[in-house]
Amino acid sequence: MSLAHTHRLPTGAQPHTWGLIGWLALCVGGGALIGVVTSGGGDPWYLALNKPTWNPPSWVFGPVWTTLYALMGTAAWRVWRRGGWSAHATALGLFVAQLALNFAWSFLFFTMQQPVTALADIVALLLTLVLTAWAFFNVDRLAAWLLMPYLAWVSFATVLNATIVAMN
Repeated sequence: MSLAHTHRLPTGAQPHTWGLIGWLALCVGGGALIGVVTSGGGDPWYLALNKPTWNPPSWVFGPVWTTLYALMGTAAWRVWRRGGWSAHATALGLFVAQLALNFAWSFLFFTMQQPVTALADIVALLLTLVLTAWAFFNVDRLAAWLLMPYLAWVSFATVLNATIVAMN
């Protein structure tokens, strides 16, 4: 009996449904965990930084990131369901790389209080995200489009991070 036959899904469950749940858990759950671990915008150090007038209020970040992580998880799932890792290792590998850079940014900026290092990270994230979107576009165009709000937000966040570095 092959290994594939030894793992059974609950009755009525479809593998793609469990895949979607897994990708959403990775993105939304991982993002929530990072948010809890890194204290975020309520940290006294962050509050004391000079920030531009167009810096969003802290309450904006939770709903925005929850939405973006859900879109990201759905996009990754759409690519994954078209052949999995064996068919799309580059696209999914780029996705995981950008997600790691995303999670690292919060740690670098808020926990380590290193906005310059965080800026280097977010620039790498932005470049990796562009490559990810392009790789996704070649597999599933809707998956690439699902990343566009995230790409816009990371672009904005890169400018914001650079502005905070310049002001401090």
